[in-house]
Amino acid sequence: MNEQSRTDDISAIASLSDPLRRALFDLVSQSATPVGRDEAAEALGVPRGTVAFHLEKLARSGLLDTGFQRRTGRTGPGAGRPAKLYRRAANEIVVSVPGRYYALAGELLISAIEQSDRTGEPAQESLARVSEEHGRALGTSAGSLDAVLQATGYEPLDDGDGGLLLHNCPFHQLAQSHTETICAANLALLEGVAEGAGERARKVQFAPKDGYCCVRIARNAE
Repeated sequence: MNEQSRTDDISAIASLSDPLRRALFDLVSQSATPVGRDEAAEALGVPRGTVAFHLEKLARSGLLDTGFQRRTGRTGPGAGRPAKLYRRAANEIVVSVPGRYYALAGELLISAIEQSDRTGEPAQESLARVSEEHGRALGTSAGSLDAVLQATGYEPLDDGDGGLLLHNCPFHQLAQSHTETICAANLALLEGVAEGAGERARKVQFAPKDGYCCVRIARNAE
């Protein structure tokens, strides 16, 4: 997730702090069919213009999808203008502080299980392979190790010696419960990122430290 996407998600969640906007979102979410402005106004006892304003805010924030449909059942001349309808957007919006990226961990774990089932390779080896391959793709796409670290929530900090300490673990809860498995996958992921990004001045090291990610980026002395 890039910084703009994160900002957009925060703004979308913040928009629900308005009680009327939250009531409208709940109304649309709980409806089996798309909801129009008139029925929303009637359901909540609020003027139609006010409802329209807040529904549009929710749509612009990405929480609702919109479409147009004639509600009368008639077609052709005289059928009237189609009504604008709203339904809950299918896309997921997740905000966590500090940043957590459990969807990425889930993707790696499921891919590893599927690969292990296909090939008979031990699950831990499959996870390391999948994580490194995914990291390599991220690094190649971004072209920079630092860019990937920022985008995936590691919160890199200068260690004063040409390297980086990673102040946040994007997989914190999983790492607490399944330390060996998640930390091994994390190491493989970042090794792949460094390789894909063509990183030469620094190297990825497994270096657990309280309050930090289990991996650090060290200056390459070679």
